[in-house]
Order: sequence, then structure tokens, then C-alpha cells
Amino acid sequence: MIIYGFMPTIFVANCLIQLYIKCGNLGYAYKVFDKMSQRDVVSWNAMVFGYASNGMMGIAKRYFDSMPEKDVISWNSLVSGYLKNGECLKSIWVFVEMRKVGVGFDWTSFAVVLKSCAALEEFDVGVQVHGVSVKIAFDKDVVTGSALVDMYGKCRRLDDSIRFFYQMPEKNWVSWSAVIAGCCQNDKFIKGVELFKEMQREGIGVSQSAYASVFRSCAGFSAFRLGRQLHGHTLKTSFASDLIVGTAILDTYAKCGSMTEAQKIFNLFPIRNLQSFNAIIIGYARSDQAFQALHLFQLLLKSDLGFDEISVSGAFSACAVIKGYSDGVQIHALAVKSTFESNICVANAILDMYGKCGALAEACHIFYEMERRDAISWNAIIAAHEQNGNEEETLSYFVLMLHSGMEPDEFTYGSVLKACAGQQALNYGMEIHDRIIKSGMGLHSFVGSALVDMYCKCGMMEEAYKIHDRIEQQTMVCWNAIISGFSLQKESEVAQNFFSRMLEMGVKPDHFTYATILDTCANLATVGLGKQIHAQIIKLELQSDVYICSTLVDMYSKCGNMHDSKLMFEKAANRDFVTWNAMICGYAQHGLGEEALKFFEEMIVENVTPNHATFVSVLRACSHIGLVEKGLHYFDLMSSEYGLAPQLEHYSCVVDIMGRAGQVSEALKLINDMPLEPDDVIWRALLSICKIHGNVEVAEKVANSLLQLDPQDSSAYILLSNIYANAGMWDKVSDTRKIMRYNKLKKEPGCSWIEIKDEVHAFLVGDKAHPRCKEIYEKLGILVDEMRYYIADIDFLLEEEANQLK
Repeated sequence: MIIYGFMPTIFVANCLIQLYIKCGNLGYAYKVFDKMSQRDVVSWNAMVFGYASNGMMGIAKRYFDSMPEKDVISWNSLVSGYLKNGECLKSIWVFVEMRKVGVGFDWTSFAVVLKSCAALEEFDVGVQVHGVSVKIAFDKDVVTGSALVDMYGKCRRLDDSIRFFYQMPEKNWVSWSAVIAGCCQNDKFIKGVELFKEMQREGIGVSQSAYASVFRSCAGFSAFRLGRQLHGHTLKTSFASDLIVGTAILDTYAKCGSMTEAQKIFNLFPIRNLQSFNAIIIGYARSDQAFQALHLFQLLLKSDLGFDEISVSGAFSACAVIKGYSDGVQIHALAVKSTFESNICVANAILDMYGKCGALAEACHIFYEMERRDAISWNAIIAAHEQNGNEEETLSYFVLMLHSGMEPDEFTYGSVLKACAGQQALNYGMEIHDRIIKSGMGLHSFVGSALVDMYCKCGMMEEAYKIHDRIEQQTMVCWNAIISGFSLQKESEVAQNFFSRMLEMGVKPDHFTYATILDTCANLATVGLGKQIHAQIIKLELQSDVYICSTLVDMYSKCGNMHDSKLMFEKAANRDFVTWNAMICGYAQHGLGEEALKFFEEMIVENVTPNHATFVSVLRACSHIGLVEKGLHYFDLMSSEYGLAPQLEHYSCVVDIMGRAGQVSEALKLINDMPLEPDDVIWRALLSICKIHGNVEVAEKVANSLLQLDPQDSSAYILLSNIYANAGMWDKVSDTRKIMRYNKLKKEPGCSWIEIKDEVHAFLVGDKAHPRCKEIYEKLGILVDEMRYYIADIDFLLEEEANQLK
């Protein structure tokens, strides 16, 4: 046209402007507009729309203000321009101004302004816009109606959204997609799925957004099977190849814990976008497969897709899982360079990562550098201190959180109650319990479980029991808390009763439950129940779990069945130090010292690093077979080779080793020279050694030290009395008995039990509570008559006399 000197008409010029705008060339559009001798409203509207679409709202507004005449399209262009550029409030103000000047609205006006209200969650303004649409009968329009459904959903008024949806005289796929998305956004996932099914029954068909919402609903309540069915549905409707729908499918599989399926979907994408990378990175991080997450993050960095705050947060989560401090520091540097560090979500992820990596100084630095802190920030710093054993700091940060005006949530209370449990700070725990009750979270399953755990670890079993029974929804976590609590307090029978109740309620146990209940079987030596649990574990294919396998090894050994214990050890697919420790400890407890040491040497060959518990078992094994030199060698090896500082248990074992070899004075010197304060266990061990060797001098010193720790310890007097009797020092025996009578001390009654036909029978000294006690005492009488033919041991007589002191 320029070459031939053709002067375009207004219509042709307008077409040229629109062509250049669609091609993204605003410069040529401006030249055509500038050279027009005459312009109509379409010309001006095109320029307003062009600049607004390209984010140049200042220029768009100048063109709009310069217009000699404006129509509804002019106003709509400005309203939608502000919305597209994230200036939703200005969009609403233009709509208000539009009404003031008397411009008639159309469906586009309502659709755009309602989107602005939804983005700002401005419910009150949205209701007023709805009122305007009703006055001019636009609420019956399907486009305006769909926008109203969407607005109510995004403003957290789902009931209003659904009610209006069903009142709409005409509905299309946009209306259905909006109401399904509203259900998903308000965490009403099952309702969203039901509406999707209804949409199919109505014959509406499907859409990209409907699929995205229904898959998000499946992910929300971990509906793996339903997600697979919907995946099949997308294959039939040819939506599976759509990148947005495909990413939603991937995200569903990831959130349902099926990373194999998620990876398959990811591999099938012909083109990948940032969202698909984010979905699979976060999926792997949440599934504790951190190395795969970091590998995919590296692939993302090498691509030309860039990354956003979601990608970086996912990478930090992966570093937190593997405690990858060095990787975390590198990604932190990347976040600083990209300015994403200032994003509160990224800052929270960095804080969490440093906390889980044990870098508390860095975590605190991030926390104090944050311009704005939300509940997640406070939870992260509180959890960081709790996870690293800083219980006092945990409670201090909790107080600071309250002073800041931030309300604690269930995760805050979970961390704080763990800190109270760790310190056995019952008073603090009870104060926090009061606050929880006031907040209305007292019967919440997560918080309730934390309260049960806290009271159990503080020894308040009755209170723990009451809270457990009051929890509204008793999940597996709740049952695990009460079962492990009673197990920890050595009330194994009660723990087993709770396990039975758990099964009766239809709650499925997990790895932790089975491991805990096997531990109670080991404590009670109830091998029958242990075998039943073992059979259940095999049915559920849980025997490959290293924790359960280690507990089975321990259970069988403590029940006296070393054959099955060894068999479980040999069948273990993976063995960690716990598995090896269980085997070594089992042999040591059965007096099979040589076998225990043999397994220890194999453990070293297998490059499994021993810990404190390993050396306790090894030293006990040396004690059983009288290997003094070897025992002392292993004792020195702890610190010299493995950097393990000996604890009281290790010193107690060495005292036993030296004592059995007759080195009683040397054992006493070891106790006096050790860097730790001796407890009653180590003094009692040495006192028992003095009895074996008849060392009265050392025995008196040891008994004196033992009684200083606990003047009411009857066992010290009994042992000392026996030592005096063995030495023929009857005056001393008489004096010791007088002291016991004067202090009203009684020997703790002995207790034993036996399991017959799945029933445990317990017996105490002098007990007459058993239903068959008459038969039992008759049998005991026969045995006593038979023993009269043997010479009575002086120790037996003394024990009988001691029992009479009760």
C-alpha cells in the first residue's frame, strides 16, 4: 500500500493496527495509528487493548483518557488490562467509574470484574457486583453466571457457589469447571469428584480445567485408584497428551506416593514445562527420594525453562530429607542470586533445611533476616531447635511467637510438646495443654497424639489414657503414641491390650506399631504372640523393613530362641547397626560370649560402624567368658578407633570384667577415677563382685557409697548382710538386720511369669491371687519336702530370713 501510494480507509487501518498488535509489534501499530487522518472508536480501542495486553498500563490509560468517545469495549479493555497486569483493585475502581458515567455493562464487564474480586477474595465487593448483575438481568447469562460461581468459590463461600450454580438456567463446561475448581480450592475434594461425575452424566463432556481440578481433588485425599481410572478417562478423550492435564496426572500420582507412575508420565511428555518439572521435583522430595529430586532440579537448571520459587523450595526440601548441608548451601547461593531468597516460601524452606541439617546458627540467621514471618516461619525455627535437642530454646521461641501475636497451629504444638516430653517438663506441658484446650484443638488427632506422647514420657499414664480415649478420630498415629508410651514405661501387657483394641477398631498397624509390639513381646518373653505378629508381618510383606527385622532378631533372642533369632538375621535383606547389635546382644545375654565376639568381628569386616550399644554387648560377652585383656582392649577401642566416649554402662561392664578376674580393688579405683558420677547400678555391680570374692573391706566402702545415693535401697543391706554371713561376721549380720528393721526396709518381692496357651501367668513371692494357687502351693510343698534331703545353703536361709522382714 505504501509503494503504490494507497491511502487505507479507517476500516483497513484498523485491521492493520489489530494485525500488528496480534503479532506483538506495537511500534508499527503506533505508526499506522499516528498517520491516520481520521480515527473511530475501534482505532482507539485497539491501541488501548494493545498497550494493556503488553503490560504498558500507563500508556494504555493515556490513550483511554484521550479518547473523544468511549464505548463499553473501551472500558472493558482497561478493566481487563488492569486484571491481566495484577492490578485487581484498579480494575474494580474502573468498573465502579464505568457505572458512575452511565456506561452500560455487558457480560465481559461482569466476567472481568468478578475475576478481580476472586483474585483479591473481595467477597463484599463481589456480592455488590452480583446485585448489579441481578438488577439488569445479567445473572441469567451463562458467562456472568460462571464468573459468579468462580468468585464465590475463590472467596471461600463454597455453599453460595454451589447454590448459585444449581440455580443457573443454562450451564456450560465453563460453569461446571468453575464449581469443580471451587470444591478443590476449598478442600472439598470428594464433592469435587461427585460434581465431575455428574458433569459426565449430564453429557457436558470434559475440559482442561475440569480435569486439572478433579485430579487435584484425587491428590487431595490420596485417591490413587480413582486417579488411575480418571487417567484412563483422559486417554479415551485424548486429553492425556495435554501438558496441563498431564502435569495434573503426574502431580496426583506423586501425592499418592506412586513415584514410579509419576516418572512414567513425566517421561512421556514430548515437551516439558516448568510446572511439570516442579510437580515431579516436589513429588520426589515428599516421598523422601531426595537424590532423584536433586537430579531433576539439576536437569531443570540445564534446560532453558528457568526456575521459580516452587522449584527452589522443592530442592531445599530434598536437601532437608538427606541432610545435604553442602548441596543446600549451593542452592541457597542460587536463591540469593535470583532474588528468590526474599520470597517467604523460599525463606521458610531454607530455614527448614538448615534446621534439619543441624545448622542452627544459619537457621537462626535466616529467621532474623526475614522481613516478614508467617506461622510456617515460626514453626520451622521452633522445630529446628526441637529436632536438634535444644528443648529450652524451643520453648523460648514458642513464647516469642505468642508475644509476636502469631497464633500457634497443630504443628507448633506438636514440636513444643515434643520438647516438653524430651525434658520431661510436665509443668510446661500442662500449661501448653491448657492453651490447646482453649484453642479448641484438644481433641485433634495430631495434637492429641503429641499430648499422649508427652504425658507418657512424663510418666502420667492415666492422663495419657484419658486423652487417648477422648480423641475424636483415633488414627494410626494416635494408637502408636499410646502403645509406644506404655511400652516405654515397661507396662508391656497394657501396651498389648491397646494393640488388640487397635485391631478391633479396624485401624491397620504400620512398621512402627509392629516394631513396638514386638518389643513388648521381647520384654514379657511372650514368644507365642511374637510369632503371631511375625506371621502377620510376613503376610503384609513388611519383613524387608530393617527396623522390623532388627526387632524380630531381638524378640526371638530375648524369648530364648537363638536359633530363630539367627535365622532372621541371616534372612535380613538389609542389616544396619541395630540388626547387628540385636544379634550380638542376644548372644551376650545368653552367655554365649564367643559367638557374640565373632559377630562383632564380622560386623567390623562388613564396615558397619558400632555404637555405644554395640560395645555394651561386646563388653558383657567378654565378662561372661572371662576375657579381661580383650575386654579392656575393646574398652580402649571405643574412644581411640570410633571416637565414642565411654558411658556408665561401659564402665559397669568393665567393673564386672575386672571383678570376675579377682581385681576388686582395681575395679574400685576405676570407678573413683572415671570422669562420670557413679550411679547405683555400677556400685551394685561391684558389691555383687565383692560377695563372690568375699572382699569385706571393699564391700563396706561400696555399700556406704550406694546408701548415700539411696538410703532406702534394701538390696544394698541384703548383699552386705550376705557378705558378712559368708565371712562369719554374725555380729555385723545382726547389726545390718537391725538397721533394716529400724528403717522399715523390705526386700522387693521377686516376680516371674510364664505363658501357657496364649495366657500370661504372673507370680509374686507370697502371692495368693492366682485362681489355682492352692494347687501351686501343694506342688511347692512337695518340692520343699524333696529338698530337705539336701544341705541347706546359707544364702538360701538368709534370703528366707530377709523375706520375713517384709
